[in-house]
Amino acid sequence: MRTLNGYMHGVNLGGWLSQTADTSKAHYDNFITEEDIAYIASLGLDHVRVPVDYTLLEEEDGTPKTEGYSYLDNCVTWCRTHGIRMILDLHKTYGYSFDPLDKTDKTVFFRDAALQERFYTLWKILAARYGGAPELVAFELLNEIIEPEVAEAWNQIALHAIAEIRVFAPESWIIFGGVMYNNVLSVPMLAEVNDPKVAYTFHSYEPLIFTHQGAYWVDGMPSDFRIAYPNTIENYRESSKMLSQELAGAIFEGDLPEVGPAFFEALFQPALKIAEERDIPLYCGEYGVIDLADNVSKINWASDICTVFDKYGIGRAYWNYKEKDYGIVNIPDQNVQRELAAKL
Repeated sequence: MRTLNGYMHGVNLGGWLSQTADTSKAHYDNFITEEDIAYIASLGLDHVRVPVDYTLLEEEDGTPKTEGYSYLDNCVTWCRTHGIRMILDLHKTYGYSFDPLDKTDKTVFFRDAALQERFYTLWKILAARYGGAPELVAFELLNEIIEPEVAEAWNQIALHAIAEIRVFAPESWIIFGGVMYNNVLSVPMLAEVNDPKVAYTFHSYEPLIFTHQGAYWVDGMPSDFRIAYPNTIENYRESSKMLSQELAGAIFEGDLPEVGPAFFEALFQPALKIAEERDIPLYCGEYGVIDLADNVSKINWASDICTVFDKYGIGRAYWNYKEKDYGIVNIPDQNVQRELAAKL
């Protein structure tokens, strides 16, 4: 399979232009600055994935917010200055949010033509504005589709969006992923695309009981629960029984080997097979470990999963650079920050 060249070792800028309760100018101006992009480049990373919510870019009635685009413009400029690339990830669109804290209908977008038109219109604006820099900016259509029942509807929406974007951005990379929160097991469900600049994406937080230990937003997760990595798959499965099977992830799938590179390789096999058959790049847009985990375990986990990414040429972006309960720069010891970043 081909690789997503230029987007092999990255980090997410979550919490800046997406998933933030603070929508003040001060937050947008200061949460991420050019100094952060320079530091990311100094870590040896080659790109940033920039989640952005529609609320930054348009009013509820669809009227564009000109000032919102200035932050994306700045990020493009900073990335160019410091020699890294950028993925513009539409994290939430009008009518759809993956966020479990947003108590909204997770399927209406996929059956409502008016909501889909809003989505296409926003992407046409983004493509017209940033499609002239295909060497610098890639586009990710929408973050984490949840419900399996909308898989085929999403495929048709994605294909339509790709066609709309191509009018304005014929050479830009376009990335899209599948259902079940972009689970790697959903990659084989994605539509085949006759376009050499399209890549499939997935997210990987396996074992979720480890990467989300103590997470307040995970139903059934005790706030004081802790577990190390590596551990036995039996222990991970036993601990995962406190969560719903949907939340627990793929830890209960079939005859998985003990955790380590072979564990991730087994999980990724269906995606690798379809990517090889279709000669399409794979990209892991999110993977990471909550800050409540111990640092040795974080580094062990990152080392194992990235060994498999490297073996198969899978580009990736760690979640997260700053805050959002996963921030690399929130690790107090900068030596540990750099040790972790070196694994990515």
